[in-house]
Amino acid sequence: MSASEVHSASTAAALPADVVVTYPPELPVSQRKDDILAAIRDNQVVILAGATGSGKTTQLPKILLELGKTSIGHTQPRRIAARTVAERIAEELGTEMGDLVGYQVRFTDRVGKNTRVKLMTDGILLNEIHRDRDLKKYDAIIIDEAHERSLTVDFLLGYLKQLRARRPDLSIIITSATIDPESFSKHFDNAPIIEVSGRTYPVEIRYRPLVAEELEADDAEEEAANRADRDYLQGINDALDELALESDGDVLVFLSGETEIRDAEEAIRGRISGGGLHEGTEVLPLYGRLSAAEQHRVFESRRTPGTRRRIVLATNVAETSLTVPGIRYVIDAGTARISRYSTRAKIQRLPIEAISQASANQRSGRSGRTSNGIAIRLYSEEDFNSRPEFMEPEILRTNLAAVILQMVSLGLGNIAEFPFLQPPDSRGIKDGLDLLTELGAVENIAAIRSTKTSSSVNGPRTANGAAKEAAPRITRIGKQLTQLPIDPRLARMVIESKQHGTTREVMAIVAALSIQDPRERPLDKRPQADQQHARFIDPTSDFLTLLNLWNYLEEKQKKLSGNQFRRMCKSEYLNHLRVREWHDVYRQLSRMAKPLGLVIGDVHSNPDGIHRSLLAGLLSHIGLKDVAKRDYIGARQTRFVIFPGSALAKKQPNAIMSAELVETSRLFARTNAAIDPVWAEKLAGDLVKRSYSEPHWEKKQGAAVAFERVTLYGVTLAARRRIQFSRVDLPAARELFIRHALVEGEDDLTKRDKRVWGFDASNRALRRDLEQLEERSRRRDILHDDETIFEFYDKRIPATVASVRDFEGWWKKARHDSPDLLTLTTNDLLENADDAEVDENAFPSTWVRGDQTLSLTYRFEPGTDDDGVTVAVPLPLLAGLRPEGFDWQVPGLREELVTALIKALPKPIRRNVVPAADWARRLLENAPTDPTAAALDDGPGLTEYLAKEITRLTYVRVAASDFELERVPAHLKVTFAVIDERGKKVGANKSLRSLQASLKPVARESVARAVEGADKGSTERAATTLERSGITAWDFGHLDRSRDTKHGGNTIRAYPALVDDGDSVSIRLMSTPYDQAIAHQGGVRRLLLLAIPSPLGYINEHLTGNEKLVLAQSPYRSTNALFDDCLRACVDSVMGDREIFAQAEFEALRNEISAGLVDSLFATVSLVASIVSGTRLADKAIRAATSMHLIAPLGDAREQLDALVYPGFVSATGLTQLRRVPVYLKGIEHRVAKLTENPGRDRGWMSEVELATRRYKDAGGTLPLEQHPEPQIARARWMLEELRLSLFAQHLGTAESVSVQRIAKVLAS
Repeated sequence: MSASEVHSASTAAALPADVVVTYPPELPVSQRKDDILAAIRDNQVVILAGATGSGKTTQLPKILLELGKTSIGHTQPRRIAARTVAERIAEELGTEMGDLVGYQVRFTDRVGKNTRVKLMTDGILLNEIHRDRDLKKYDAIIIDEAHERSLTVDFLLGYLKQLRARRPDLSIIITSATIDPESFSKHFDNAPIIEVSGRTYPVEIRYRPLVAEELEADDAEEEAANRADRDYLQGINDALDELALESDGDVLVFLSGETEIRDAEEAIRGRISGGGLHEGTEVLPLYGRLSAAEQHRVFESRRTPGTRRRIVLATNVAETSLTVPGIRYVIDAGTARISRYSTRAKIQRLPIEAISQASANQRSGRSGRTSNGIAIRLYSEEDFNSRPEFMEPEILRTNLAAVILQMVSLGLGNIAEFPFLQPPDSRGIKDGLDLLTELGAVENIAAIRSTKTSSSVNGPRTANGAAKEAAPRITRIGKQLTQLPIDPRLARMVIESKQHGTTREVMAIVAALSIQDPRERPLDKRPQADQQHARFIDPTSDFLTLLNLWNYLEEKQKKLSGNQFRRMCKSEYLNHLRVREWHDVYRQLSRMAKPLGLVIGDVHSNPDGIHRSLLAGLLSHIGLKDVAKRDYIGARQTRFVIFPGSALAKKQPNAIMSAELVETSRLFARTNAAIDPVWAEKLAGDLVKRSYSEPHWEKKQGAAVAFERVTLYGVTLAARRRIQFSRVDLPAARELFIRHALVEGEDDLTKRDKRVWGFDASNRALRRDLEQLEERSRRRDILHDDETIFEFYDKRIPATVASVRDFEGWWKKARHDSPDLLTLTTNDLLENADDAEVDENAFPSTWVRGDQTLSLTYRFEPGTDDDGVTVAVPLPLLAGLRPEGFDWQVPGLREELVTALIKALPKPIRRNVVPAADWARRLLENAPTDPTAAALDDGPGLTEYLAKEITRLTYVRVAASDFELERVPAHLKVTFAVIDERGKKVGANKSLRSLQASLKPVARESVARAVEGADKGSTERAATTLERSGITAWDFGHLDRSRDTKHGGNTIRAYPALVDDGDSVSIRLMSTPYDQAIAHQGGVRRLLLLAIPSPLGYINEHLTGNEKLVLAQSPYRSTNALFDDCLRACVDSVMGDREIFAQAEFEALRNEISAGLVDSLFATVSLVASIVSGTRLADKAIRAATSMHLIAPLGDAREQLDALVYPGFVSATGLTQLRRVPVYLKGIEHRVAKLTENPGRDRGWMSEVELATRRYKDAGGTLPLEQHPEPQIARARWMLEELRLSLFAQHLGTAESVSVQRIAKVLAS
């Protein structure tokens, strides 16, 4: 008996009696059954290569049963194939499904206890390996359609290669199309290959490209028709019309996806209803997501009554394994959706690509199963020939995270060493490991990223000659992820939901992300669909939108029957098949919840918890908004935009996470939600990168702080977070604490416990005292530097103390044992103990000026404003302080100052007093004992003294002005710092006069506050003598000429004065006698005007019409304003310089003025009238002269006229000088009249006037005169007018002898 007969007999005995194994004789596999049986019996691994239709898929399990195999695992690449193949085998064996033959796919398990042949998807077998490492439940494994080279198949091939040694009894059969079977044989150590031919029916290939081509045809009409471009729907319809001319037979149309199938179905049905195709044409879709019943319709051999032809619209699921009965014709669009992983963008893409030649031949072969066939390809033959022979395996074009996780979970060692049929790219391994690390599934992978570089499949796998590296270690989370049959990202979301109590919600969302979107938007009904779907939209999250839809569907499913629910889905534009798949995935995840410790609770709302859970799987899918470029910056600096269909597209948040990044024309983020980037920090763990900047001491916190920047894959989670620097770098934080808090004294001791910080207060006081030694003597070699003090504290303070809080905790205990441990002594701070003394006479701490004592401070810091000696001037004393004497400096710096002044002399003088240092000592020998005090008593200033001494000793004339003071170093000039009542510096300057001018108002108020504050406690002084306002009559008796009060040991003197407020007067305390004199005169005048009845009405009534007309042309804004100014001038002429401080003096003056006021005012008004007339004549004369050569003298005349007559000129000029103004006006008129006679002479005279005017302005004079000028300025001003008369109008005569020299002499007086 032959071996075949023996096995047949044993199998027949083992199989149930009613089961008969038969082999269809027309199948090529049946014809080579004995060869296949012998090869399987004699070899552990057999490669069976057969063309499409050879019968290898259905007959191999029967051959194994005949060999006595009792548990056969048969894998298929797709669920639909596993189901249909199982049904076909069961039908051929004559058994019920689930008995001898069963199948297991996702969501469906039709396997019984008597099952010997189990059809399943590759993923099911992969999942079983976790529970049965050696696959002991199987004695034979069939890996079908291995040529498709899916990621799971490649892994199973590698795993089975390793398993052979442990399971020598396990038969392994690899089936493949006739596509490179040698590679499988070589992978399994040259396993035998059995090739079986396919059915030999010929297939005619017709090329009908959609893109127009230039054809060489005699028929011009045919050529024109071939040139027209078509879309794929038109191409399919044209192909159907062409096949309608052939004999009967079904048509299989290959399309790239469900959307294309749906569009083609609508187009074909439209042609059927329109009569373009036969009414007996039936259109059937075929793709993996269809229900079993709908798939059965495709594979049923019997037809619907009246059906003449079936058109099956399929994706690439129909390329292999499946045999659709009745197919005689194939239409191939030539494209498919190919999953590709972008290593650049780190995203999985699903572009539509042209299929390979092998896939095209597989599709064409479907038409030659039962008879001669025709395959129409909607692309050109040149296009076909240019395509690659095979599609690269999935392991080279997808993310390896899922398979790597399975390998790590199974403990298969180093990934790079695993015997893949074709090793993955090193970048693919790296990206897969990176994703698993991101999800927290593996750890310790830094040294694992190596891959095979050898071209040999079975040879040693090393990377750059490096030794084998350790495999990554799976974590607790990784082990949990392997138990969920979904993408690792989605599984991570489910695991994280336990932490936030959102398992139900997250599972619903994850299930939705695992399927295609159930919401449909037909092109012709898109507005209606959008309106229906808008009910579920959450403006902040597309994930919550899915959850809202889930809750709605659950509610409706409970209320409605199956048919009602299906109709509702259709009416609301929801795909019922996808909704059902959504529920199937959710149920499967729910079943896995209990082993993972997940609790599916009731419906509740926790948006943040949901998003935190989802974020755990999307850490590399977050992005921050770039407002400038209107997009988002994501992980690794990728840029993407929100997909327009997202709910977040209109109002875009600052930070988002995205379920997927899809690259088309741009990189789009689909299914998004607004997040807080900080959420990712905790989830990412060690993945985040932290950088620290700007470590610094903060007095308020009493510790060193720094700014932390947290990034995840380049995305900033926290930009500038303030943290305790001691957590990052304890030694550096401790150093900052010692340097700033203890060495530099930046801590605020007023807020500290004095008992704990007493040592620091005494140390600071000692350092301040000793630092003054260096500042006074201008040396930096007396004290130890800060490094010495730092070392002092560094040796004594523990290494763990890095903040005020740490220090206080330690020092409170340590000071009881060593109270002086941290107390500095003089010896600790000084380089030499002999330097501890300073000459108080040379560098005094105070500057005494009469009854005032001013404190002095010293600073040795070249380049700073207060380098040198600084006099602290209390604000109330500022106005009364005289600069005389300060130019002599303190004795310790006086010799250096004199040396610098000698060097500041012009060279012709300086060469007579060299060397400067020796001459400085010689010149100071005859200086007054106390030159600063002598200067206050009209003694000489320093430069005046030096000029006289140099002249006396060298017989070289030297003036005080010869010293170029700007060349003297700044530290040799005294700095004046003004200190207010609160001890705050309000101003500082080297020039006391400048300081007094800038702070004059503030100083006066300070004086008043000081005096008033002293008087508030005195009951002897009358309240009316203090500052008050609103006074209209002298009712306060006698007004003091001065008021003294003590302030910090100094005498503050205030000078009461009446101040003109317009309609009243006020008493103000002035800071200087000069300010008192100026203000008081105006205040007395205002009080006199208020006390004397105004005669202006009387004067106005008695003026002639001509006088009124003339006066109306004055520069004043009104005649009354002119009369008021005249009245002031009359009062001033009587009052003169008299000082009125008593009521009796005031009343006597009032009576004196009242007696002659009317006559004086009449005379003044008449004088002003003549001045106004003279002004008109002078102005007329200037206007009449129009020669361009006279512009300069005419301009000078105009300036003179404007300086004489202006609003307020009457009182400003005074009655005495006012009587000369008409003469000056006539002089202007005369000069203008004579200009044309001798312009050159006028130009010469004008030069003299300009010289005198320039000297006048250099001395501080103005035109017109400012209020309260110095006497010499006022006299020089009118001498200028007399000078003009003496030059331009000598016949008018001058009031006194005048010349440029006389004016200069007056200015210098």
